[in-house]
Amino acid sequence: MRRPRETVPVTAERLDRVVLRPIRAHHAFEACVEQLAIAIRLGIYPPGSMLPPERDLAELLAVSRATLREAISALRSAGVVRTRRGRGGGTEVLDAAPATGRRGLGAIIGRVEDLRDALEFRAIVEPGAAGLAAARCARDEFSSDDRAALTAALDAVDRAPDEAIHRRADSILHLTVARLSGSTRLITAVTDAQDDLHTMLQAIPVLPRNIKHSSTQHRAIVAAIFAGNESRANRVMHQHCSDTAALLRGLLG
Repeated sequence: MRRPRETVPVTAERLDRVVLRPIRAHHAFEACVEQLAIAIRLGIYPPGSMLPPERDLAELLAVSRATLREAISALRSAGVVRTRRGRGGGTEVLDAAPATGRRGLGAIIGRVEDLRDALEFRAIVEPGAAGLAAARCARDEFSSDDRAALTAALDAVDRAPDEAIHRRADSILHLTVARLSGSTRLITAVTDAQDDLHTMLQAIPVLPRNIKHSSTQHRAIVAAIFAGNESRANRVMHQHCSDTAALLRGLLG
């Protein structure tokens, strides 16, 4: 059965333009591969979509086009993308279904303490982002496009037809909240937190009851942001993060 095709999320300011950040490290190639892989894993570039032109990506990442091509070649070798030649060509993100259930445990071996710390980190930065987003909304700093982007991100999670698309849509919702906080540092922090969360969620079974509970919390978070209620947005997001952390600690040990 053919999997539903996804598109690059449309936002007031495209998420890749705020999530991908200039690379300052000496090892530009490795950092470039890492950032592109995270953007793909979190659904910023979903399966079936095309990566932006090399010139645009190189500018976003502040790397040479030669380094970018090497990074894309590495992703191609790993089966993450493929390159189309000729007119209308480019680099297409492949549909690699994630491992689910206990099959994903290999990704966390040796990282248990680090990932536990990641859950604590997430419980600080994501509520902060939600609170700041609500405060900006209260100050009437949201444009109509900002409101539409957050509404669309929430709807995409609720309408996701399968677990893989749901996980990516969930990440996009959280990254959209971070973008609307207006803080570049929070965007970076939430991106890192979501990447670690993705790794952990891959290692446990999909639980429908948890998905339903999570969706209820998502709606409450978005409602609090639109109401400009900073304390409630912070509080509900903190509860959301805490519930997910409790689930992961219980199933992963």
